[in-house]
Amino acid sequence: MPEERHDFTTGQLARRTGMTLRTLRYYDKIGLLKPSQTNRAAVRLYSKEDVARLHKIQMLKYIGLTLTEIGQIIQDDATPEQNLRSSLQMHKEIIQSQIAHLQYVSRAIDETLGKLDRQGQQVDWDGVADVMRTIHREKDWSEQYHNAVRLQARMRLYDQFSSNKIGWHRWFFAHLGSQPHLKVLELGCGDAALWQRNADLIPDTWSITLTDLSAGMLEQVRMSLGAHSGRFKFLLVDAQEIPFHDNEFDIVIANHMLYHVLDMNRAVFEMHRVLKPGGCLYASTMSTRHLQEIEQLTQAFDPQIRVLDPVMERFQLDNGRDTLQTAFTEIEQIRFEDDMRVDEVQPLIQYMTSTPMNARKVLVGAKLDQFTSYLKEKIAEQGSIYITKDTGFFLARKTGIRTRRDRDDTEH
Repeated sequence: MPEERHDFTTGQLARRTGMTLRTLRYYDKIGLLKPSQTNRAAVRLYSKEDVARLHKIQMLKYIGLTLTEIGQIIQDDATPEQNLRSSLQMHKEIIQSQIAHLQYVSRAIDETLGKLDRQGQQVDWDGVADVMRTIHREKDWSEQYHNAVRLQARMRLYDQFSSNKIGWHRWFFAHLGSQPHLKVLELGCGDAALWQRNADLIPDTWSITLTDLSAGMLEQVRMSLGAHSGRFKFLLVDAQEIPFHDNEFDIVIANHMLYHVLDMNRAVFEMHRVLKPGGCLYASTMSTRHLQEIEQLTQAFDPQIRVLDPVMERFQLDNGRDTLQTAFTEIEQIRFEDDMRVDEVQPLIQYMTSTPMNARKVLVGAKLDQFTSYLKEKIAEQGSIYITKDTGFFLARKTGIRTRRDRDDTEH
């Protein structure tokens, strides 16, 4: 039995949502929100998917985006409108990021006011300039929204189609062990998914420091961890200059981040330096075979399309040992056994257009329609598309003390 439709006229939608008729008609006029259908009496009708899209538009307006930016997002975003839970969660995360940024700005202003009070008429113009930079930093909420959509698309593909149902974060965390009274440092914690997805497993006696290059990200993580945030310390840190004493941590974590560091050798030396003798570095990455079928599919369709970011080739499972050997002598590689069998087109396309490469710019309009048909034919022929997942980590143990001079001698 087909699902019963619940359509609304413009007036009914206005009353149901609190929007004005004028606003709804304007959205229709500019193509931002057009009714899904018109009945025999020429009455324009909005579906429940239209209502979800209207919600998205209003949330993006609340975030501070212009109607032009919203229109571009609505056009580019292939996320099904009926996935309201996913949309709400994403909007919540963006708002939390805004709140975190404003709190960071507020503290910067307070610090500057304090300096002015102490200095009297002597104005610290460098401090004022720092506040101005802080206010303007990370303010492109349109780009942050796009990034959130893209990250969500990648996670959705993994969560929906991965064969290994344990999941990367649970598997990786299990290898950290549960020994009590450890000091743990994570470099480049990002959204701290490792800790959010394992909050129930963290030993009570661990002392954990989460670091990132982005102050706004750290504030967002603090809020996202909620009641668990008191378990952590948060610090702005560059992996190339770790601001801790020698031999301070039992565990250092670099989870899918080393390939982004400009001077990896320097970062590796720094991680070795802050580890205690016998301490362990957990440096995760993937191999060049990871998701290779995705690149092969797009290349067969159009050799100009690129999906996978080559930056990860700087530190991957096939060459990462060489990088770590500049400071560590005891290194073990541990792989996560997994793969995907994808039998739906849209999640795959959403992944492809979520990466920093050119797929999202090339796969538009008629080209996107042709590519969609191409993938549907592949799935019809094979039943599903097999995709390799080849991720893991290097477990590097500190067995001795190496100085900066030792490192320099090795490099030369």
